[in-house]
Amino acid sequence: MPMTRPADHAAGDAPLPATLDAFFAGVRTRAFRFAEIGLRHREDALDAVQDAMTRMLGYRERPPEEWTALFWTILRSRIVDIQRRRIFRLGWMTETGESADTTLDWADEGPDPSRAHDSREAYATLVAALRNLPRRQREAFTLRVLEELDVATTARVMGCSDGSVKTHLSRARTALQQQLEDFR
Repeated sequence: MPMTRPADHAAGDAPLPATLDAFFAGVRTRAFRFAEIGLRHREDALDAVQDAMTRMLGYRERPPEEWTALFWTILRSRIVDIQRRRIFRLGWMTETGESADTTLDWADEGPDPSRAHDSREAYATLVAALRNLPRRQREAFTLRVLEELDVATTARVMGCSDGSVKTHLSRARTALQQQLEDFR
């Protein structure tokens, strides 16, 4: 699976948005996909993105070069909050003898019918492969490769060191290559 090296957004390759509305317009689709992959539930993903955008309004006075890292940090935190709340609320449904580590699969296994273009199958396969990754590897891959954030920004968003980002990304790429071997 060939990977291209992501552009360094911190270096100023892409023009910075002048307003928060322009920033939201440029990030909303990618943010929704990130949230949907992490939460495996469309409505929860929409809520997480909306909450993150609402919280970003409180930071509108910050310089535009800080918006990207700040937004992804807020969104990631919101996704983790929703995941924790889901586990807590559904904890009463497990039998006392069952393991508390049992995860519920909220994903709809069928491809999204609104995606009527030729890459529907490839997208569904990639999402399924990403869902099989551990959370930290999935976040590192999504932020570095799909969102093209640099290592330092990804580390700030994930709350870890640059080396940890590189390790998680390397492991994610290896796992994805193994999972997607047949799809080539």
